[in-house]
Amino acid sequence: MAPDAAPLNRELSLLAFNRRVLALAEDPRLPLLERLRYLCIVASNLDEFFEIRIAGVKEQLRAKIAPPGLTLNEARVLLAQVGDQTRALLADQYRVLNDDVLPALAKAGVRLVRRTEFTPAERAWAARYFRHEVRPLLTPIGLDPAHPFPQVVNKSLNFVIELTGKDAFGRETGIAIVKAPRVLPRIIKVPSEVCGEDNAFVMLSSVIHDHLHELFPGRGVVTYAQFRVTRDADLWIDEEEVKNLRQALQGELPQRQFGSAVRLEVAAACPAPVAQFLLQQFDLTEADLYRCEGPVNVARLSSLIDQIDLDALKFPAFVPGLPDRLRDQPDILAAIRQNDILLHHPYQSFEPVVDFIRRAADDPDVVAIKQTVYRTGVNSVLMEALIQAALRGKEVTVVVELMARFDEEANINWAERLERAGAQVVYGVFGLKTHAKLALLIRRERDRQGRNHLVPYAHLGTGNYHPRTTRLYTDFGLLTADSAICADVNEVFLHITSLARAGRMKRLLLAPFTMHRRVVEMIRRETRHAREGRPGRIVAKMNALMEEGVIRALYQASQAGVEIDLIVRGACALRPGVKGLSDNIRVRSILGRFLEHHRVWYFGNAGQADVWLSSADWMGRNLFRRIEVAFPVRDPELRKRVVEEGLKPHLADNRNAWLLAADGGWTKVKPRRRTLVRDAQAELLQQLREPDDAE
Repeated sequence: MAPDAAPLNRELSLLAFNRRVLALAEDPRLPLLERLRYLCIVASNLDEFFEIRIAGVKEQLRAKIAPPGLTLNEARVLLAQVGDQTRALLADQYRVLNDDVLPALAKAGVRLVRRTEFTPAERAWAARYFRHEVRPLLTPIGLDPAHPFPQVVNKSLNFVIELTGKDAFGRETGIAIVKAPRVLPRIIKVPSEVCGEDNAFVMLSSVIHDHLHELFPGRGVVTYAQFRVTRDADLWIDEEEVKNLRQALQGELPQRQFGSAVRLEVAAACPAPVAQFLLQQFDLTEADLYRCEGPVNVARLSSLIDQIDLDALKFPAFVPGLPDRLRDQPDILAAIRQNDILLHHPYQSFEPVVDFIRRAADDPDVVAIKQTVYRTGVNSVLMEALIQAALRGKEVTVVVELMARFDEEANINWAERLERAGAQVVYGVFGLKTHAKLALLIRRERDRQGRNHLVPYAHLGTGNYHPRTTRLYTDFGLLTADSAICADVNEVFLHITSLARAGRMKRLLLAPFTMHRRVVEMIRRETRHAREGRPGRIVAKMNALMEEGVIRALYQASQAGVEIDLIVRGACALRPGVKGLSDNIRVRSILGRFLEHHRVWYFGNAGQADVWLSSADWMGRNLFRRIEVAFPVRDPELRKRVVEEGLKPHLADNRNAWLLAADGGWTKVKPRRRTLVRDAQAELLQQLREPDDAE
């Protein structure tokens, strides 16, 4: 494959995405606490990047198995590139934190107090806090043959200390390790009576640092440094050996904390010999070492944001609106019987979905409820409603995806509670994550002749059944009583629970069976139209675009003259704008207040446009290794809404948009002089939120 057609690398594309997130933290127009939140998001994203992506590459290299699309040598070069780009990203992240955001917050009345800045009163308070709250929980380990290097938990805060003098037994043990107690908050609010301020905070690491010498009486502390190790956190279950997936996961989850080390972070001032000592303990090399000009875990600062009640430093609050079809409609099922209902989160409320499930639980005429659960959170009114429905004797079937990364424990707990309530719980299809977002209720109703029959109602969405993230992620949801769509939804549930072949779908596309083929077919249909002299048009919005077959089809469509606009938030392997290959393809990314999460596909179809919503990105894992659903928007009014709200504003955005170049570089879009500034998210928020909430 020619270099200008080779796919862009996923790992480097993910780092580029985090570079775009960091640009939000650099933006002086954004509220200060939101800028701090973006810094925390970058840190959290990098953690998962190393835990999963880089851990996977390293494991393949250990096994001498080349990652897909790479030789072993190219994989080694990739790791070096990742290291260089990550260090550059971290340098900018800490620069923004130390030189910009924290000083600006201090001026605004929010102070993160360093231990070198303690006033006498603050130092005395910190000493009391240490002696009463921290020291009783510490177990310093002086290293010697009887005290080997302790097991260090994934991403935990630790300290390495160099000591002088002899221990109590007359031996020169020069290194000690102190683990920060995991039960203690990492950000501690300083009482106002101590500091004379309402919003002064200190990090637990500062409190411990200031009192390390107390842990080693009679000895001198020469140097000390924070450190943190990131481990391989992916879970692996042997399909041939597992008899019960939940039990296997419950046994595997604790081991996630002690997977193979992949990254070592140390404080910038950590002496080189000490850093080398730590690298040896974790079987890492210098290439795996990352020095931090500040807290080794910036993500912990998110708890500071949560403790501050200063509206001026955050995005303005808003009340999500309701679609017109639900206004003055006390009975949600009656409203759905009249028309399909489109919900656009977070601009519009998630409450109708909650009401849909609650109604199902409370209504004596609803006899059955089926729902998929991918991420729903530790506290969920939806799960509680399903439990109540089961306790009331309804037929409740819940497909719980136990392998939803980092939500496994919460999902196991919900599965156990649902089973105790009498619900039928299944864990999807082994080896294929159930990522589809579906809910179905079946109600006994009378027709006009007074005869009883069962009537289905469904909800299909692009995002999770997670009320908290629906305030943060952009997603579409469809409530419908369309008999063909509801029949397909029921067929999907029967397929997952029975493991039988899914029946022929009338409306839905189902991965891993029909979705990839139909997406490629629709792209090729646009290609045919263009070759025949008719307009060819594709607009698609998604989180990531990596699947080779889809990319090849898009390149062919471009060469035929199809105009293609792609809105890809994160990783993208397609190279746009390559002469003779992708001249007619443009790729942009939108990053703003909300996480762009909906998947929308528009195919012009020579004036008979098809509009699809889906849970699936155009990635191999979604199209071939997951249970995913795509559903058409058939109501003309709602189809227009999806285009007007889900695509057009994002193509016009010149405030939060970035453009991808053929070489993989991203450029921030800047409005031309005398050009109206367009901010898709701000416009949609103004348009769709509750009217009485307007500023």
